[in-house]
Amino acid sequence: MIKKKIFSIITILAFVLVGCKSNKTDNDKEEVNFDYAPNDYIIGIEPGAGAMDAANQAMEDYDLKQKLTTGSSAVMTQMLGDAIKEKAPIVVTGWTPHWKFAKYDLKFLEDPKGSFGKPEEIHTLSRKGLKEDKPNAYKLLDNFYWTVDDMQEVLVDLNDGMDIKDAAKKWVDNNQDRVQKMYEGVDRSNGEVISLAHATWDSELSSAYVLKNILEDYGFEVRMMAVEVGPLFAAIAYGSADVTPSAWLPQTHKNYMEKYGDMIDDLGPNLKNAKIGFVVPSYMEIDSIEDLKDY
Repeated sequence: MIKKKIFSIITILAFVLVGCKSNKTDNDKEEVNFDYAPNDYIIGIEPGAGAMDAANQAMEDYDLKQKLTTGSSAVMTQMLGDAIKEKAPIVVTGWTPHWKFAKYDLKFLEDPKGSFGKPEEIHTLSRKGLKEDKPNAYKLLDNFYWTVDDMQEVLVDLNDGMDIKDAAKKWVDNNQDRVQKMYEGVDRSNGEVISLAHATWDSELSSAYVLKNILEDYGFEVRMMAVEVGPLFAAIAYGSADVTPSAWLPQTHKNYMEKYGDMIDDLGPNLKNAKIGFVVPSYMEIDSIEDLKDY
């Protein structure tokens, strides 16, 4: 077992990160020593996220005694980075594509009970009727496809401070051979308008702005719509947006597809082998979620 080090005291106001109720005032502080995170905490992200639903299922399936915290993706990555600087143990709720996998040496814990499901795909969804109304655009949207490594290139640039528009354009410029294949069977547009809705995660900003560049370079006019996931699916279902490249299936956005799927056209995956699960630094001497029971 890794020798534990007291490397950082993370201050949490009113138990925001651990998702607990508290009678403390804003001036009272709850100190959590994340040197002991694997014993006491698994670091989560935003409550209500699909990854958190699966994480809660894993906690139940494996009868884990740790506390699954809620907070934000930004806090999760900050805590992960702080732990890695000290080679301290930490367990987080993570996913790919994400820049942290390009920056750090990480591993998913094996999930023999399948709590997190099979690898995810990110799908392109369109409103009903788009294929008939705008068949040329529909063909290009259907041709859009890239990989986890492709997206992580954009995500690393984004995390390093590059503007998303510049990071997306850089990828498109550097991958013209791939982009030209997406144009096969598509006629150049004379300004046809496409309303493109996207989720607000960095991964979905990346796919949306790469797709925007690809469309605009072929003559389409793209109007962007940034929304949270629930309104995103509603926008496609009710026709206030033409398309989104932001649907994580079959697990993460399962509930939204069950609600709106009959009102939406699924063009299939634009990225395969996305994954969610519990993630640890590779130096930790555990390999499975089951190992957390005795850690």
